[in-house]
Amino acid sequence: MDSTQYPRKQRELHNHHFDSTVWNDFQFRDDDIVIATYAKSGTTWLQQIVSQLIFNGQPNLPVAEMSPWLDLRVPPKEIKLPEVEKQTHRRFLKTHLPVDALVVSPRARYIYIGRDGRDVVWSMYNHHANANDLWYQALNDSPGRVGPPIEKPPQSILQYYQDWMDRDGHPFWPFWENVRSWWAIRALPNVMLLHFESLKRDMPGEIRKIASFLGIRIDEARWPDILKHCSFDYMKANAAPSVPLGGAFWDGGAETFINKGVNGRWQGTLSAGDCVAYQHRALDELGPECARWLATGERG
Repeated sequence: MDSTQYPRKQRELHNHHFDSTVWNDFQFRDDDIVIATYAKSGTTWLQQIVSQLIFNGQPNLPVAEMSPWLDLRVPPKEIKLPEVEKQTHRRFLKTHLPVDALVVSPRARYIYIGRDGRDVVWSMYNHHANANDLWYQALNDSPGRVGPPIEKPPQSILQYYQDWMDRDGHPFWPFWENVRSWWAIRALPNVMLLHFESLKRDMPGEIRKIASFLGIRIDEARWPDILKHCSFDYMKANAAPSVPLGGAFWDGGAETFINKGVNGRWQGTLSAGDCVAYQHRALDELGPECARWLATGERG
């Protein structure tokens, strides 16, 4: 008998994006995969990697359709859950919830990918600043929204960063608790922590670790295709299948959603004092080991 203590859901999380209650009604299968991130931390990249492992390097997979963001409140769970239940392939779902607002099932495998908060903000600003009226209508005007609407971002990315820091993730959702909650369960046998920077440094090695964790045997004859289809250049050139509604929510389409795939764009904009303040905040919020991992991808 498995004596592992798994966390229990403690609360619901609602806002212009979230409806965490969807997980209360989700029926897990033994081979389910849950891809978890704060947001703009490599989510789409990880979904692409998992899809390539499951489908053995097939090109042009409709990853956004295959791997829905389950706790996004649109479409509502009454529409979303039956569609997910119909899936016959190995399911790989996406969440942006912290652990205490999620159902952690021993039947599923959870992969969490982290990224330095400053890199998150720069990617999020591109995502938010290029969102069009359809995006705002879907989030703000559809039934069921709890709390205030999401508003357009300021013109200054520095102001956007300062608001995000001062108000902990504004205008999306809290950052530090998300990272902290997943770090706390990193030792569970069905949880794997990845880091964006580690994937950048050694994508082949990290993909092999993911395959091992998921119990997927890599077909070496298809390995070159898997690596090609997980490259940033391929994903940028073939963005539409990986992006919700093919990128219809963003000016410039799917290629805008998959932006640059690089870190450190905040350098030259944030001052030395800004960076010191960020580092102190990370240390206070996460502790030294987790803060180091979030900054570098290095553990131990």
